Amino acid sequence: MKDGFIKLAAATTDIRVADTEYNTDNIIKTMLEADRNGAKLIVFPELCITAYTCGDLFLQRSLIDGAAAGLDRIKKASEGADITVVVGLAVVVDNTLYNCAAVVNHGHIKGLIPKMNMPNYSEFYEQRHFAEGSAEVRYIDFLGESVPFGSKLLFTSKAMPEFVLGVEICEDLWTVNPPSNSHALAGATVIANLSASDELISKAEYREMLVKSQSARLYSVYIYSDAGYGESTTDLVFAGDDMIAENGTILARSERFTNSCVYAAADLERLTAERRKTTTFRNSGMKEYTYIELEMEKTDTELERYVDKTPFVPGDTGEREKRSEEILTIQSMGLAKRLEHTWSKTAVIGVSGGLDSTLALLVTARAFDYLGKDRKGIYAVTMPCFGTTSRTYNNAANFAKSLGVTFMEVNIRDAVLKHFRDIGQDPECYDVTYENCQARERTQVIMDIANKTGGMVVGTGDLSEMALGWATYNGDHMSMYAVNAGVPKTLIRYLVDYEAERTDNELLKLTLQDILDTPVSPELLPPKDGEISQKTEKLVGPYELHDFFLFHLLRYGYRPSKILRLAVKAFNGEYDREFILEWLKTFYRRFFAQQFKRSCMPDAPKVGTVALSPRGDWRMPSDASVNLWKSELDQM
Repeated sequence: MKDGFIKLAAATTDIRVADTEYNTDNIIKTMLEADRNGAKLIVFPELCITAYTCGDLFLQRSLIDGAAAGLDRIKKASEGADITVVVGLAVVVDNTLYNCAAVVNHGHIKGLIPKMNMPNYSEFYEQRHFAEGSAEVRYIDFLGESVPFGSKLLFTSKAMPEFVLGVEICEDLWTVNPPSNSHALAGATVIANLSASDELISKAEYREMLVKSQSARLYSVYIYSDAGYGESTTDLVFAGDDMIAENGTILARSERFTNSCVYAAADLERLTAERRKTTTFRNSGMKEYTYIELEMEKTDTELERYVDKTPFVPGDTGEREKRSEEILTIQSMGLAKRLEHTWSKTAVIGVSGGLDSTLALLVTARAFDYLGKDRKGIYAVTMPCFGTTSRTYNNAANFAKSLGVTFMEVNIRDAVLKHFRDIGQDPECYDVTYENCQARERTQVIMDIANKTGGMVVGTGDLSEMALGWATYNGDHMSMYAVNAGVPKTLIRYLVDYEAERTDNELLKLTLQDILDTPVSPELLPPKDGEISQKTEKLVGPYELHDFFLFHLLRYGYRPSKILRLAVKAFNGEYDREFILEWLKTFYRRFFAQQFKRSCMPDAPKVGTVALSPRGDWRMPSDASVNLWKSELDQM
């Protein structure tokens, strides 16, 4: 439960129709096994104590009493277990039969939630046996306890404030306005659905879509437990399609047609962060709800879930073309609009043979093609100086040639040396002045070429560099439109690799492949034996780490300790904890210290959910203190 993680379970047990003792035995067995496995909540299918397919047997008092006796056994079996159980059964209230979910916790029935929507179409005929439930909560005497009964029940825990449980039953999810909508608005972060959804051709895909979309719309965890093997097959077959989804992503799913129990460690802190961030999501209707406290021991949930080490990079290789084209189109359409609006005849880019300028030039070529402009209006300017190697120079030249743009070379060595003399800089002193003089000279050159040709400078700096402040203020930091400012370094590599794989231009393919193999460097220090001497990632740390830190800091507002925990999990076998911690400290120090550069960054198209525009996603004082975060880092 540390860092907002909680282990959840969805189970489909072996059953026999109307055999409440057999069914209860298997429910208890699975419940206790889940408790031993560290689950804090387990959800079973609809009417699982009796079976869903009992038909008119639901009108028999023996079956109803057998269900109640089964629940009583489950209640008693839960006394020594630290797990909350949600189980389905038929319950008589005021001589009316309801299809209910019972919430059992530490030997007590904490609530009975009736099904609100009774399907009575096609293969379903629930209105023959059950009445629709009521939203209003009232207390009834049941199995020797005063139990709250009604759909507007939510269950909380002092041990984990982020945990708020709401319950709905099967058809409730398939309706226009599911009860879970109001549950979430009243604070529910976990929705349990007890279901008996029969299996039909393609129904599984639709069911998955419903579960994923509801969890995404509600910023919630959605636990779907489905009836399976053992139900009557007189007319229908049930597959036990259990799912646990978190904010639109399936964390765990059972194999259909096999009764089983699936587990997932859900991140409730992530969900509450999303809700705080999304101002259109507002808790409402809380006075209409009854909140019931559950007993729950505060334990440390083992982090069993998958943690993506490259959260900015699409994980589905099958979607690669679609996602890459979408990103490149966003960038190029943003630039096209800016070029058109400013009546620019040309676009000027400083090309270095590195990844950032490569992506910027690819995007600019797309923008010119969209506008029907001749690519010769794109000026790819290389500006060799003290650190330029033949490898990067040749790649820049070949790249420009392969795209059919105008290639220009302006050697800035003499201009920089003269500037050194003007300001009294020793050319043998390789300090920040030595480096930044070159960066600002390059910016001056391309700005003036843009003026001369009636165009605009296209910026090449990326999101990762802006996060770290790895840019020369008023040097490569500045442009007239920064097409890469919403794209982190790990994603840039992905996009350039995509373009290399899809092109039929052999020169372009070979050049892009060599650029991908070239170490990231600003090339501001002299090479050693003709090779790049200044490697960025040796100075500021691996970009894959910094992109990971940036994503979890901005997307969810996680504490440093949680980001470290996730990173250790994600990069297990690549970097050890101490290595990650050191670069995490560097990240926080630079991120806070360099905000002044982001506060005046040029216009740029937003590409993903994480962005640093001072006009939109990230508005931070340039003099904000890092001490609160540093204090936590120092204790780790």
